[in-house]
Amino acid sequence: MLSFTEENYLKAIYSLTKRGDKGASTNDIADKMHTRASSVTDMLKKLSKKGLIEYKPYNPVELSEDGRDWAVKTIRKHRLWEVFLVEKLNFKWDEVHELAEELEHIQSDQLIDRLEEFLGHPTHDPHGDPIPDKDGHVDLHKDFTIADLMENQYGMIIGLKDTSADFLKFLENANLTLGKTVRVKNVTGYDQSMLISINMTEEKTISHQVAKNLYIKKLSR
Repeated sequence: MLSFTEENYLKAIYSLTKRGDKGASTNDIADKMHTRASSVTDMLKKLSKKGLIEYKPYNPVELSEDGRDWAVKTIRKHRLWEVFLVEKLNFKWDEVHELAEELEHIQSDQLIDRLEEFLGHPTHDPHGDPIPDKDGHVDLHKDFTIADLMENQYGMIIGLKDTSADFLKFLENANLTLGKTVRVKNVTGYDQSMLISINMTEEKTISHQVAKNLYIKKLSR
């Protein structure tokens, strides 16, 4: 058994290294966990003793095979609970993260297997993030965002880099939700802001910060 905090550290390290990076620095983990580097170092020593990470002082941190399995298992539970909260209890997509943070620590494989079956084996959570399967396999998003599109190119919104409540509320108000098709009509050279059309009708200007936080599937027209 791991503590909630230990599981959250494993998730954070997984998030920072899931695309094959060489490891996560102590400062990166501290930023991710909103804590001090000294606190991170103490936790890394504990996780290392449990065989969950590969850790040497002043070197990047990597998950061990057991650490990755635990992190992915926790993420799987989190995302299934988010689907349940949105689809079955009618929570909004900006309301479910903190609730799922609590529910993800329930240690019952049978409960999660039944939850997945009850939900119809969903492949993505309400924010477009892929749900790992029972064996720990997960299909990561391609690294395409709206910011990668050029003028007159199209894309469909399929996921989010930023899942903070403030950003989700912004997207809801801006009508930039999952499944929407966008076309880049103009890119401003000064700040890379974009004039886009949404579903071929509504036009809106978005900042580069917004554009680079929306994963898309490129479309040809």
